[in-house]
Amino acid sequence: MLHEQIKNNIKEAMMAKDTVRLETYRGMLAAFTNELVAKNRKPSEMLTDEEAIAVITRLSKQRKDSIEQYTKGNREDLVKEESAQLSILETYLPKMMEKSEVNSLAKAKKEELGITDVTKKGMLMSALMKDLKGKADGLTVKEAVDSLF
Repeated sequence: MLHEQIKNNIKEAMMAKDTVRLETYRGMLAAFTNELVAKNRKPSEMLTDEEAIAVITRLSKQRKDSIEQYTKGNREDLVKEESAQLSILETYLPKMMEKSEVNSLAKAKKEELGITDVTKKGMLMSALMKDLKGKADGLTVKEAVDSLF
């Protein structure tokens, strides 16, 4: 299980004195505990892999937002730190689909649903997001849908 693996990685990072990995793993573990508490479960329980991936996805989105804000604020020291944490988080996430793959799937789904009107764009977006949940980033899917109209 992913949750158990993160716990073990904390020990390894402590032994290696790798502060970036240690800080990232501790943050993940805290987010896992928060998720358990939010779902009215005991903090000592374990998340399923699917739940853990959802939490890690949320954490990686937070890092991306932080990187964007720190870049605007010319805080390269913080950008570097957040980028290092993001790269660690992404090792636990499933590989996302390429933009070209998403574009071809969007085209196929548009034809399958028979959508010709721009007002049905939301329906296409919704259908694609259901099919591609966890496989493609929402922004990539939106860009693919927008390119079709």
